[in-house]
This record gives sequence, structure tokens and C-alpha cells, in this order.
Amino acid sequence: MIVSGETGTGKELVARALHKLSSRRGKTLIKVNCASIPREHFESEFFGHVKGAFAGALRKRMSGFELADRGALFLDEVGEIPLEMQSKLLRVLQEGQFERVGDERTRQVDVRVFAAANRDLRREVEKGRFREDLYYRLNVSPLEVPPLRDRKDDIPLLAGTFIEVAAKEMNRPKPRFTQANIDELQRYDWPSNVRELRNVIERAVIT
Repeated sequence: MIVSGETGTGKELVARALHKLSSRRGKTLIKVNCASIPREHFESEFFGHVKGAFAGALRKRMSGFELADRGALFLDEVGEIPLEMQSKLLRVLQEGQFERVGDERTRQVDVRVFAAANRDLRREVEKGRFREDLYYRLNVSPLEVPPLRDRKDDIPLLAGTFIEVAAKEMNRPKPRFTQANIDELQRYDWPSNVRELRNVIERAVIT
């Protein structure tokens, strides 16, 4: 499943909510931020490696797919995966099989994959930067998370939840939340979406 939307719309939260509602809810949801992985480390991050597989591989490493076996894997910024790695990812999605770097043993996994993207993957396919077969494999049940400016009726519920969480985490009294506060929050367009709203609420709890 591809969960698309602007940066900060809460794509990971949506994926976690869907996981909790699924038959796999008792298993782990593993997150992999594809944008933060150096190009040369993608294969090890996705599939793991054995000790001595390359310089610096001082011990074996389990893959994200192994850790998520029988559960789910959340691939954030999936459009950042290099083309040469996309065919190997497609194999895991189609056959549930992979090999650790430096290992000949084929491992079998059963993983549900959520993929998040804030760029248009269909356009990336047209430009040759994303494999078409991988796109269609991931895009079986697409879900677009609209920006916060298009769902301002959600703001009171989100803000109220963030206040509860922030007050508890910071061990501070919960601020009073008035209708005037709600009106002010709903007049703003939130260019950075839910992430910006949460930041504003946390700052309010602190001050």
C-alpha cells in the first residue's frame, strides 16, 4: 500500500493505525526511513548481512524484513530507493525471498509493506527514476492523506490529543483549550501540516 501526501500530513500515523486495525496487529511494525540511508548501505539495511561480508561488517545484521516477519514494514520516502535496489525489493514483495549480503542462504518472510511518498511516484516512473513494476506492486491499495488545510474540522481533535500527550510527557498541567483557541488554529493554513500543529501545541504546553 502506498500512503501519499505532503510532508507532515501524518503518513506514518496512518500506516500505524491501519496496522493496529489489521490481523497482524499483534506483530511488529518496523519503520525504515529510506531518505536517511546512504546509497551504499541500502542492501544491508533492507536485507541484512553476515559477519565479514564487507569492510566494517564486524557482526551479522538482521534485515528490516526479518524483524518485520509476520508483521509489517513501513518504508518512508520510498522514492529515494536507488533503481538498482528496487528490483531486489520487488522480489521480496512478490516471492517473500531474499539473501543477506555475503550469504547464499535464501530466507523466506511474510511481510505487509506500507510505503510512504511525498513526491508523485507516477511521475517518477515516467522519468525513469522508479520502476513501473514496483510501483504497481506497491500501489494495490493507494491512500492519499490530504493536507491539514483541507481538513480543518480535524484540528480540534488533533490539537486536543496533542495537548494530552504533551502535558503527560512533560509532566505539566494541561492548558485550557477554548473555542477561541480552536478558531485561531482553524484560520491558519498549516503549510507543514500535522507536524507543524503538533510543534505549536507542544510549545504552548511548555510556555
